[in-house]
Amino acid sequence: MTVGGRAPGASVLFVCMGNICRSPTAEGVMRALVAEAGLSDRIRLDSAGTGAWHAGSSPDPRSTEAAALRGIRLEGAARQVRVEDFEAFDVIVALDRANARDLRRLAPDVDAAAKIRLLREFDPAAGGDLDVPDPYYGEADGFGRVLDLVDAACRGLLNDLLARVDAA
Repeated sequence: MTVGGRAPGASVLFVCMGNICRSPTAEGVMRALVAEAGLSDRIRLDSAGTGAWHAGSSPDPRSTEAAALRGIRLEGAARQVRVEDFEAFDVIVALDRANARDLRRLAPDVDAAAKIRLLREFDPAAGGDLDVPDPYYGEADGFGRVLDLVDAACRGLLNDLLARVDAA
């Protein structure tokens, strides 16, 4: 795939359960970081869900509002992960272990499954707590907490991607 006529140096798909809270938040945060680094033409980003419950829906208004308060824009329409995504993306980033497990079941082969990572693996401060909690049924402050966790991990992921982009 190409972006603006150029092959990207790296591509990332963020995945949560319904693709309306955590994965669009991760995509939005990462999109802002990539733009700040001047790499929007080299790093392709998208998000999806392991389920199709919200397919076609915009990001959750609570996620959108929390992100907007930090100057981050969430956009797009929810979609379900497809087998083709394993070919189309270099890294498939799950927001929690349950989604990583579901992605491994969907992966067409061992090489595809090797692309699956947990977002918080990229946050050195995460320790053993690698799940980004789903804020959907929780309190309003859960969306801010998700942003905090996602921002820290996306900064680490960006460093990882910079090595891929430099190698491309």
